[in-house]
Amino acid sequence: MSVVISPFFHKASFTLSYVVHCQETLECAIIDPALDFDMYAGKLDNTFAEQLIDFVEAHSLKVKWIMETHAHADHVTAATYLKNKLGGKTACGSQVTSVQRTFKTLFNLPEFVDDGSQFDVLVNENDELVLGNSSFKVLETPGHTPDSVTYVINDKAFIGDTLFMPDSGTARCDFPDGSAAELYTSIQKIYALGDDTTLYMCHDYQPNQRDLAYCCTVAEQKCNNTHVFSGITAEDYAKIRENRDNSLKVPRLIYPALQLNIRAGQLPPPEASGQYFLKTPLTGVEHLALKN
Repeated sequence: MSVVISPFFHKASFTLSYVVHCQETLECAIIDPALDFDMYAGKLDNTFAEQLIDFVEAHSLKVKWIMETHAHADHVTAATYLKNKLGGKTACGSQVTSVQRTFKTLFNLPEFVDDGSQFDVLVNENDELVLGNSSFKVLETPGHTPDSVTYVINDKAFIGDTLFMPDSGTARCDFPDGSAAELYTSIQKIYALGDDTTLYMCHDYQPNQRDLAYCCTVAEQKCNNTHVFSGITAEDYAKIRENRDNSLKVPRLIYPALQLNIRAGQLPPPEASGQYFLKTPLTGVEHLALKN
């Protein structure tokens, strides 16, 4: 059965969110939704998320799923906000618990429960999420992060950060528990879906200021991807990826984003004053004479 895919571009983080709906039943899934976040002001805003809500309501859609391809480090998820507004169940890869454990320790969050219970459904390889007269099949595609998954529906796949458009290559693998070797294996799994499968990106950074692009076929990736083209070995890919990762800066929103995203977008507990806070770990302090 056919589904309709509607992309939405969050320019501030170069994120692509999608509303996928069944034409027959009008059930829909929202994939990788974003909240606006002004890091300098510490301000969350719902302007982008309201675009998704307006679309759902204008087309009389019924939200069944709000799906994350992984716990993002570059934008704040709108999953809980949309669930509270529109209903539906939140879903994420089951290995999000590994990400939760890592960042529970990094941010010193003793009260945080790292069992994935902040999400309604944790998915594993070959699980299916029914959407109207179709269903998403889950592929575990780690490498960028351990919890990364791909959602396949008919001949379309939502691949998170595993691949970008061919001129941008592939995702970085230098996050905790990331692995270029694992990412190579995951990409081969995606390529095995077939040359005519359409892949939907989670980001488009528009290199050389080209126009926005958000999907391409497996065949186009095999031919043109700058990092993982047909014939490249796992060893050669890992060298390319690891050299590239060594030159990258820490994502601008990684600390605020992950503190919220490991909670499915829920806020941390407020302080006694009622104010909410996010933490920023300090590095380099061992080189400075600033300690008491």
